[in-house]
Amino acid sequence: MERPPNLAAAIDAAAEALVGVLDSATSRHSVSVSPTQLRVLSLIMAHPETNVNRLAELLDVVPSSASRLCDRLEAVGLVRRVADPRDRREVRLIPTATAETLLRELRDRRHQAVQAVLDRMPNRVQHELLLALVAFSQAAAAMSAPQTATDSTATARTA
Repeated sequence: MERPPNLAAAIDAAAEALVGVLDSATSRHSVSVSPTQLRVLSLIMAHPETNVNRLAELLDVVPSSASRLCDRLEAVGLVRRVADPRDRREVRLIPTATAETLLRELRDRRHQAVQAVLDRMPNRVQHELLLALVAFSQAAAAMSAPQTATDSTATARTA
């Protein structure tokens, strides 16, 4: 099957439309934190036992910037810093119950906003979209997956 000549442009446009739908759902929610702070909270939730240095790596920022972000989140009661019981020199970032509620409510609003768009599409097209998104996710994951031992050996021999 031939690829449409402007498939990448169509995906880019769809991604922009999706971002617009998600942003609209977020802005209708009385959120007192910035998009960057929401991203930090999401990363902390997705990576339990994260410390400031690991957060800085995930955000691709210097640790002092990540620490300042956490200072602000801690000041508004969304993050707690807790000593790691295995190594008291390590400080873990823990989302508070308020942060968990905030993220859950935002996720629910975003899902509702996306569902409202999907409801305007025929069921068949929704199913095709699902299949395409799953395939796209798998291809993207394969591109970012580390090389296997056989791949690295083969590369080493040919280099």
